[in-house]
Amino acid sequence: MEIQVNGEKRHWDGPVTVLDLLEALGIHPATVAVERNLRIVLREGMAKEMIHDGDKIEIIRMMGGGG
Repeated sequence: MEIQVNGEKRHWDGPVTVLDLLEALGIHPATVAVERNLRIVLREGMAKEMIHDGDKIEIIRMMGGGG
């Protein structure tokens, strides 16, 4: 299947969940927010949220700091 991750087209063997995708990309789920087709995926739902052909995924890394 073809999906888009942060604006980049990728070919992926499905089926895959949001959590599977993050793990395959080496991203710890606690460090990011994920949007699938303009809808936020709750962290507790990442293991159940299926990604389908044509989906657009945005992975936003959390940044600490301030002061």
